[in-house]
Amino acid sequence: MEFSWDSAVVWTSLPVLGRGIILTVELWAVAFPLGMLAGALFSLGRTSGSRLLNGLSIAWVEVFRNTPVLIQLIWFYYALPVLTGVQLSPLQASLLALGLNTSAYCCEIFRSGIQSVAQGQWEGAKAIGMRKAQILRRIIFPQVFKRMLPALTNRGIEMAKMTSLCSVLSVQEIMYQGRLLSAAYYRPLEIFTCVALIYFLVIWPLSLLSGQLEKRWSRSD
Repeated sequence: MEFSWDSAVVWTSLPVLGRGIILTVELWAVAFPLGMLAGALFSLGRTSGSRLLNGLSIAWVEVFRNTPVLIQLIWFYYALPVLTGVQLSPLQASLLALGLNTSAYCCEIFRSGIQSVAQGQWEGAKAIGMRKAQILRRIIFPQVFKRMLPALTNRGIEMAKMTSLCSVLSVQEIMYQGRLLSAAYYRPLEIFTCVALIYFLVIWPLSLLSGQLEKRWSRSD
C-alpha cells in the first residue's frame, strides 16, 4: 500500500498541538523546580549524621527510583483518594508524581555533589563559626553546581519527555492532544512526527544552553 504524506493535516493540527505544548511546559516548569527543591532537602538527610534521616532519605530514593513513573501517576490519582480521602485532579496528581519522582534522582545528584567537596572546606568553615546552612549556601552549593549541571540538565530533559505519560490521566498536554488528533484524522504518522519535532524544538535549546554554560564555567576555572 502506497503512503502519501498529508501536510494539510499537520498544519490543521498545529493550533491544537500548540495548546498542548503550553501545558507540557507548564507541567515541567512547576514539577522540575519542586523536584529539585525536595531533592536538595533529602540530600541533606543523606549526608547528615543522623541514621534515622539517612535511612528515611534512602528509602525515599529507592522507592521512587525503582518503580515506574506510570504506576506512580496512576497510584497518586486512583489509590491516594482511597487511602486519604483526598481526591486530586489529574493535573495535581501529575505534578505530584513527576515532582516526587524527580526529587529522588535530584537527591542523589546533590548528594554526590556535596560529597565531592574536600572535607577541609567543611572543617575550615566550621572553624570560623559558620553553621551548616551557611556552609551549604555560601561555600558548597556555589561550587558544586558546576559539577551537577550536566546531571541536572539530563534530569530536566528526561522529565520533559516524561510529561507525555500524563496523557493516561487525561491531562491535555501535547501527547494527549496528539492521540486525539490521530484518532480524529486517522493520520498517526503525520501527527506523531509533528509531536516529536515539537518536543525536539523545545528541548534542544535547553541542551545547547547547558552546554554553553558548562564551557563558560570550565574556562573560568
